[in-house]
Amino acid sequence: MKNIEIDDELYLHIVSNTQSIGESASSILRRLLKLDTINQEDITENVGLVATSEVSQISISVQESVDESVLSDTDKHAEIESSSQSVFDFINKEELAMQRGAVGRFLLILAALYRAHPKHFKVVTEICGRDRLYFARSEAELAASGSSTKPKQIPESPFWVMTNSNTTRKKMMLTKASASLGYVQDDVEKIRELL
Repeated sequence: MKNIEIDDELYLHIVSNTQSIGESASSILRRLLKLDTINQEDITENVGLVATSEVSQISISVQESVDESVLSDTDKHAEIESSSQSVFDFINKEELAMQRGAVGRFLLILAALYRAHPKHFKVVTEICGRDRLYFARSEAELAASGSSTKPKQIPESPFWVMTNSNTTRKKMMLTKASASLGYVQDDVEKIRELL
């Protein structure tokens, strides 16, 4: 596997187009670039690849002639800016440890994510299950999406979250929320493991 150097804006675009947990950057890019339907000559016209043998990295420089339809999915996701604030600046591990159950820790972690990214937190409302919403702007909206959702308000935020799920599902919700907010995989795993 090769490393690819990209700027933060492109990285956030890739992350915002994740469709399933654990989806690799390669599969996201293949889908966005429609590699299954474009032949190799078309790709090399739009993307210049320069390999550096010393570090086995590939730098991709996307030319201005890239098909605009590839980038059209950005309208679906909030534009996430790079921020010097991180969820880790807002998490109090002692307060987490004092929580008696997973729901309390879950709410505290989500509250920290909201405090770190209040302008962009609305992207989490796109995270849902097959039949249920996981996040919403009101208790009624969550309650209407299924029975026994046990909605709770994320502390110090206008958002609500479904809490009637097992810890594995809560971890999945944290994983998706963190990735949607632009965290790299290592940080996503650290956030998930706080639960």
